[in-house]
Amino acid sequence: MREAGFFHRLKSVRDFMKTFFQRVRLTLEMIKFEHSIFALPFALTGALLAWRASDFERQGLAFRLLWIVVAMVAARSVAMAFNRVLDADIDAKNPRTASRHLPSGRITRRFAWGFIVLWSLVFIFAATELNPLCQLLAPVALCVVMFYSFTKRFTAFSHIVLGFSLGIAPAAAWIAMRGSLDPRILWLTAAVTLWTAGFDMIYACQDYAFDVHSGLHSVPQRFGIAGALWISRAMHLGMLVCLIVLVRVFALGGIAMAGVAAVVALLLWEHRLVKADDLSKIDAAFFTMNGYVSVIFFLFWAADILT
Repeated sequence: MREAGFFHRLKSVRDFMKTFFQRVRLTLEMIKFEHSIFALPFALTGALLAWRASDFERQGLAFRLLWIVVAMVAARSVAMAFNRVLDADIDAKNPRTASRHLPSGRITRRFAWGFIVLWSLVFIFAATELNPLCQLLAPVALCVVMFYSFTKRFTAFSHIVLGFSLGIAPAAAWIAMRGSLDPRILWLTAAVTLWTAGFDMIYACQDYAFDVHSGLHSVPQRFGIAGALWISRAMHLGMLVCLIVLVRVFALGGIAMAGVAAVVALLLWEHRLVKADDLSKIDAAFFTMNGYVSVIFFLFWAADILT
């Protein structure tokens, strides 16, 4: 009897662990964990610029970079999971999003909230490991990245708030490396803010009809799809201006400028993929092209900084 009871408990533990890890996998799918690549290269660029400004001081470099990556991944995980929880009822009414994990019941809100709390603690711990200023600003950063989820309920320019949520990453990485903020890095914050806002406006075009019907706010809902695409182009033009200024204020060289040229080419291609009367290639424009933008930008700028 004791042996039978032991195997029954063992099976219960095994079943619990299997269910738990399945929920973790589904939650990572829900927040598109792999898309942490969007902001991480810009954060690492900010870290490298800070390292360059400190004359390539090697003491503690690997340690700081590790915690920067952990903090970035944690912050994005919190932001995305919180957005999914807050929007679960809205997503359930939208045909495009009704099959997402929370509306479809594949993940419970309770588990999602637990995920948010866990990654919030990871983020605060990572910030604490970096320096006192990072520790002090950690709750502020969490409030910023979660605040975006409310904005579509009252402003068409929620895209700008989303952009700023990603845009603070390079400045945060600078603070993590130096323990203080240099105003020059805010040009990269502005560039990432404009880039993210621009591509989010493109992505929001596919929900134009739903936003109009449900009373949600977005640039497409307010200015129409064609208008939103033009505003997105203006945002991306602003991003390029910020990058050029950034090259000048940090006295970077030809490799960095070649990286800016590569970003120009990718953004031009992104905007060619999406037309007001044809949104069929939005996924390619949003996910594929913007992943290329961030990675290629980082590779060029890292090469310039390190040579």
